[in-house]
Amino acid sequence: MFVALDFADLKRARECAAELRPTGVRFKVGLELFCRTGPEGLRALLPVTGPVFLDLKLHDIPRTVAGAVRAAAAVGVWGLTVHALGGEAMLRAAVEAAGAADRPPRCLAVTALTSLDEAALAAVGVAAPMRAHVSSLAHLAQAAGCDGVVASPEEAAVVRGVGGPSFLVVTPGVRPAGVDQGDQARVATPTAAVAAGADYLVIGRPVTAAADPLAALRAVLAELEAAERAR
Repeated sequence: MFVALDFADLKRARECAAELRPTGVRFKVGLELFCRTGPEGLRALLPVTGPVFLDLKLHDIPRTVAGAVRAAAAVGVWGLTVHALGGEAMLRAAVEAAGAADRPPRCLAVTALTSLDEAALAAVGVAAPMRAHVSSLAHLAQAAGCDGVVASPEEAAVVRGVGGPSFLVVTPGVRPAGVDQGDQARVATPTAAVAAGADYLVIGRPVTAAADPLAALRAVLAELEAAERAR
């Protein structure tokens, strides 16, 4: 499981990671923290977090994305995200750049943001239903050689059917029962996400914004352990 370090400053991110890392979780760094601190911020985090999941959703022409992937790989990240809507050529360029690194990071393609629902998808010009759209992008990512995709728990089973057992399924939008879903439109509990076939769960505010983040994380991990035993 990944805990999202969605903080505005490096000090808070380091403190949170130091508190939670003894549980064995990994950490995700997204746009806000990276844009504030850059690669040097990542390097400062690594002694506390270990290799992070860098979630920048790279989306540009193939050459530019390949260069960004090489730069991220040089820092030493566990994995990184590119946006599947960038197309097969862009995805292949990212995969090739990642594979050429001394420590190749996992290259994961983002399908549809968990903040989007069917109406929001249609509003940006996608006529297909959400699951069909995500399935199509998962096929594209697999054909390009990506290690897996990022998709909401609602589409995890669809992606698993596309990619098979070795294709990684990373699910954000994870919310324990009774927790407000915030700006997320497609969410599920940790138990439901695991049952749907997720390999890795990403959870942020339900843990990091809790009054006692460590207790909140331990509750999620206990739920995951029970879900794994039931699989």
